Amino acid sequence: MSTVEGADRQGPVDELLTTVRSGRLARIPELLAGLDAAQRRAALTALKALRKELRQEWSREATETRGRLLVAGAGCHSGPAAAATWLAGSDFGVRDWARNSVLHQVVEAQPVEWQVEVVARLAVRPARNQGWSMYPVMEAVVRRTGCEVPRGEAFVRGWMDRVSDFGSRGARPTLAEKLRQDAFAPVLLPELLELADVGWQLTHRHSPRPGDVWTEAIGELAAAGLVDRAELLDRCLARLLRGGKPADQRALLEVLRALGPTPAEYAARVRDLVALLDGQSVLAGHAQEVLAGLDEAGLIEPEVLAEASAVVLFRTEKKLVRAQLAWLDKAARRAPGRSGPVVLAAAEAFGHPDAALQERALNVVARHLKAAGEAVVAELRTAAEGLNPAHHLRAGDLLGAPVGGDGDDPDTGWNAFLPPAPEPRPLGAPIGSAVELAEELSALLASQEPAVADFERVLDGLVRLTRLDRKALAEAVEPVRRVHPWRGTNSVGDCTPREILYVVAAVAGETPPWKVWDYLGRKGRSVLRGAHTTVPGAVLAARLEEAAWQVHHAGLPYLLATPTDATGALDAAELVERLAGYEAAGVKPGKADLSQALLRVDVRAREAVLKAAEALTSPAGRWLAHWLCTGGLPGQPSERVVFAPGKGVRHTNVYGDRWWEEVERIAVAQPGIGAGPKGPGGERLPAEPRALLDGTEPSVARARTVYGWTWRPVAHWFAMLPWHREELAARWLDPFAGGADQDERGAARYLPLLAEAGGPAGLALHLALAYGLGSRHAEDRTAAVDALLVLAARGELDGALLGRELGALVACGTVMGGRLGAALTTAAETGARATVWSVLGAALPGLLGEADQSARGLGDLIALATDCARRTGARGPVAEVTAAAERGGSGRVVKEARALRDVLAG
Repeated sequence: MSTVEGADRQGPVDELLTTVRSGRLARIPELLAGLDAAQRRAALTALKALRKELRQEWSREATETRGRLLVAGAGCHSGPAAAATWLAGSDFGVRDWARNSVLHQVVEAQPVEWQVEVVARLAVRPARNQGWSMYPVMEAVVRRTGCEVPRGEAFVRGWMDRVSDFGSRGARPTLAEKLRQDAFAPVLLPELLELADVGWQLTHRHSPRPGDVWTEAIGELAAAGLVDRAELLDRCLARLLRGGKPADQRALLEVLRALGPTPAEYAARVRDLVALLDGQSVLAGHAQEVLAGLDEAGLIEPEVLAEASAVVLFRTEKKLVRAQLAWLDKAARRAPGRSGPVVLAAAEAFGHPDAALQERALNVVARHLKAAGEAVVAELRTAAEGLNPAHHLRAGDLLGAPVGGDGDDPDTGWNAFLPPAPEPRPLGAPIGSAVELAEELSALLASQEPAVADFERVLDGLVRLTRLDRKALAEAVEPVRRVHPWRGTNSVGDCTPREILYVVAAVAGETPPWKVWDYLGRKGRSVLRGAHTTVPGAVLAARLEEAAWQVHHAGLPYLLATPTDATGALDAAELVERLAGYEAAGVKPGKADLSQALLRVDVRAREAVLKAAEALTSPAGRWLAHWLCTGGLPGQPSERVVFAPGKGVRHTNVYGDRWWEEVERIAVAQPGIGAGPKGPGGERLPAEPRALLDGTEPSVARARTVYGWTWRPVAHWFAMLPWHREELAARWLDPFAGGADQDERGAARYLPLLAEAGGPAGLALHLALAYGLGSRHAEDRTAAVDALLVLAARGELDGALLGRELGALVACGTVMGGRLGAALTTAAETGARATVWSVLGAALPGLLGEADQSARGLGDLIALATDCARRTGARGPVAEVTAAAERGGSGRVVKEARALRDVLAG
C-alpha cells in the first residue's frame, strides 16, 4: 500500500500526528486548517504525550520532530495562556524555530485577540538563559496587528538582540541610525535600563564610528528628542541606586554620561547624587565630582557638603577621601564663612584607618581653624582622640590641649588578643537507618562542594547498611537515584565526591559485580578514572571502586578510614577498636580503605592505645601497631627554590598555556617518600596513596600539568593527609601562588583547613599563607587572614619566617604591597597587632632594602608597621628603616620610614 493511500485512510487527527512524527513541516498549516475545535483538542492530547516521549531524546531526528511538534501544538491550543506556555517550552529552544515561516503562518491563522494575548504573555516570561527566543514571532504579531508594544523582559531583550544583529559585514548603518528608524525605540529604550546582566551589551562597540555603541546611541536619540530625556535620566539614576553587578553599574554610568545632564538637571536630582555616594566606587566618584561642581556654582545648599562628607570620609577608597578633603578645602577658601562646618566635616576623617589621610584632614583643619573660631575647638578635641598616636602631638599643639594621653606608653592590651584556637569537630554517630542515609545522600548531592564529614558518613553508611539490609537500602535511595542518576563520570574531569553515585548504583544492582571486579583488578577501564584524573582523584577513585565491590561481596560491618574529625583526622584508639572488630568478625579490610586509615590516624597515641594495638593479631592489626610505634610516614624536609624559567622560544602566550614565562615564584622542593615505609610483613602503601607524597620540585613540566588539570584543589584532597599539612602545602603551592601572580580565585579558601590540620608548620605552609595574603581577590585574602590567626592562636606561626618570605615576594613583584597591606590591616583590626608586627618587622628588610620604593602600597605597609610597633611597644632600630628615613625628599615611603624609625627608637 502506498503512503498516499495510507494517508487517505487516516483521519485528519491521525494524519496530523503522522506528519508531526515523520512528515514535512510545510504540510502542518494545511492539516491544522482542516481540524475543528474537538479534533484539535484530541490532537493536543496526543501531542503532549509525544512531547513527553521525546524528553530524553536528543538525536537529529528528535530535534526535527520537536520543531513540527512546536508548530502543531501552537495551532491546537485554543487558549492563549496554554499556547504561550507551550511556545516558551525550554525543550523547543534548541533551534531557532521562531524564524520559521511555517510557525508564523500557523500563528497568523489564529484570531487576532489570541495572537495579542499570547504575545503579551510571552513578553513577561523570564528570558531564556540558553536556547533561542520567541521574539521574532512576538515582533511579527506586534507589527502586523498594531497592538501596544510589550515592555516585558523577554520582549525587550529580544528587541535588543535583534537591533544589535547587523547580519552582513558590508556597508551598514550605525546603531544610532538603526534606532532612529525603529518604531519600537521610543518605548523600549527606557526599558533597557531596567535589565540585569546587560552591561556588556550596552558597552560593546560595533565599530569605531560615533553612535555605534548603545550608550552613545541612547545619548544621541535623547539629544534629538526621539525619546523622553527626563524619563531616561530618572530611570538611569533609579537603576543605579538599586545597585547590581559592577558591569551593569559601569554601563549605566556610561549611559548617564552620554545623556550629558546639565547642572540644572543634576541640581534637581541632588538627593539621588548624595545617595550614590554610598554606592560602588566608580558611582561615588562621579557623584562626588558632580556635587563638587554644583557646590562651586552655588546650585546646592551648603548643608549638602557636610552630608556628603559624612558618607565619603568613612569609605576605604583613599582617592575618594582625598577628593572629599580637597572639596572641603576649596569650599572654605572660597567662602571663609563656611570654615566652621568645613573643619568639623574634615574631622570626620580623624577616625579613618589610614594615617596619611588623617594627616590630610588635620592639614585642612589647621588651615581653616582660625576662620572657624573657638566655637568648634571643643568638638575637634573630641574627634582628635580617634587620630593615630603619631598625630597626637601636633593635634594637641593645634587645639591647645593634650590629645590621646601619653603617646609614649604602648597599648599592651593589643599584644595577645587572638581568637580561640579551633576546637575539634567530631563527625558524630554513624548513620543508623536507610531513610537517614537517603536524606544525607540527597543533601550531599545537592551541595556544590560536599563537606568532608558528609561524604565520609554517607560512604560508611552505604557499606554498613548494605550488610544489614541491602534491599531496604536500595528502596530508600531509589527516589534519590531518580533525581541524581548515575551516568558515568565526566571523561574530561576529575573523580569527585559526587561519584559516590557509583557505589549507590552498585547497591541498587545497576553495576554488575563482574564489572566492578574488573575495574578493581585493573582488567578493564575504570569509569572513575580518565586522562584528567588528578593524584588525589585517583585515591578517591580507588576507595569508591573498592567500596562498590564490598557492597556486592565483602559484607564489611563498617569502613576503617572514616575520620573522627571534620579535618579528616582519625583517632588512633578508634582505629584500633575498628580493627579489633574486624578480627572478631573474621573479615579482611580493603587495601584502599586500610591505607587511607593509616594516612589519617593520629600517630601520637597514648601508651594504652599502643598496647591495645600490639594485641591485634591480623596482618592489618600488626601493621597498624608497627605504624603507630614508628611514627607513620616520615616528615619531608622543605627546600626553598626560586622558579623563574623566563621566556621560551615561543613568543606568544596562547590561552595561558605558557603562563609560567611571566612569573617568578618562590616554591618548595621535597624528596618524596619513594616506596614508603615497610610494614612488619613487608606491607607497603598502594601506588595511589604513595603518589600523594611523590617528590615535588618546581619545573615547567609540573607547571604545565597542574595548569592543565580541570579541577582545582577541594577540601577532600586535604582530608587525605590531615597530619601532613607541610607536604600538602608543598604540592599545592601552585594554586595558592596563582591567586597572587595570576589573579586566580578560590584556592586560598583552603588555607584555614591547612592551619587547622596537624603536623609541622614549615616553609611550605608559610609560603602558601604568604601567597594567600597577597591574593587578588578579597575573599581569598580574608581566608588567609583566618589561617594566620588560627596558626597564631595555636602557637604555630613563625612570624619571622612568614615576614622574610613576604618581603622577598613583594621585592620580586609576585605579591603586591597594596593587597598585602589590606590583608594585614584586617588582621590588625581584629586586635592581633603583636602578631602583625612579628610579620611586618621581619618583612621590613626586604620591603625597604630590595623592593621598588615607588611600588603602590609600600607606604601603607610601613604605616601599618608603625601603628603596630607603637601599640605593642616594639623597640630596636632596623637598619633598612633608618636608611630609608635618612633619604632626601618628602615621599610617602620616606615620611612613613621616619615615623617608624622614631617609634622604634623609643
